Amino acid sequence: MSFFSEIKNKEAKISVADKTFIGKNVVLGGRCKEINIGYGCFIGNDIYIDVDYLTIGDYTTIHHGSIIHGVKTQIGHNCWFGHYTIIDSLGGNTRIGNNVGVGAHSQLWSHMKFGDVLNGCRWNSSSSLTLDDDVWLVGHSIVGPIHAKEKSMLMTGGVAVKDMDSNSIYAGSPAKNVSDRFGVQFEEVAYEEKCRRFLQLRAEFCSANAIDENLFVLVDEFSSQPGVTQFNLHERAYRPIRSEAEYQFIKFMLYDKAKWLPALAT
Repeated sequence: MSFFSEIKNKEAKISVADKTFIGKNVVLGGRCKEINIGYGCFIGNDIYIDVDYLTIGDYTTIHHGSIIHGVKTQIGHNCWFGHYTIIDSLGGNTRIGNNVGVGAHSQLWSHMKFGDVLNGCRWNSSSSLTLDDDVWLVGHSIVGPIHAKEKSMLMTGGVAVKDMDSNSIYAGSPAKNVSDRFGVQFEEVAYEEKCRRFLQLRAEFCSANAIDENLFVLVDEFSSQPGVTQFNLHERAYRPIRSEAEYQFIKFMLYDKAKWLPALAT
């Protein structure tokens, strides 16, 4: 598989979708059995992957110098991992949802072990690590085998050793809920305002790239419209047609303007 500089397990099953960039010196270690990387991803330079089973969704970015190791790691769509991130699943299973952001130099751990158990060390544990949709670890963050619930946020330098509540903000070491001081990560946005924002983004993109705005339409329900990409604000989803214009529009909106999940064809 020419995408990678080295594949240590020649029996590994590897699938890489179109429009995905894989940089220099990306190594698949001897543990790797099945690797699936979605459409439009960016996998930077000097990345070491040594995990039995790895799934990465569409339009996910993993920047240079990162490490993914362990047993089973699942990463959703539209995720972003900064430089030198460690993603560990030696605890068995690390599940990262859609639209998750992880800043540079962060560490995501599913186990804690090193001390000599035979001689009485009490610290030896492993468990699943789960980051739900829209979780944001701002940077230089460390999390143990916790459950960070949807839209929760860990401020720079935070160390989370306990579960994080939905749409709450945490800070410190060990991290504590500081939502009473900072508010929440997500506020409610009326449907009409979402429509206005989408149309503004569409106009800005199409004007700058001389592209017909009618190639991207808002719908309440998906239907058959050949050559047109449909976006559904209710479902926060789009119907991919994998055109070049669609690819460029999705990239334009990522990561801070808007994120969309691919809807299955019916």
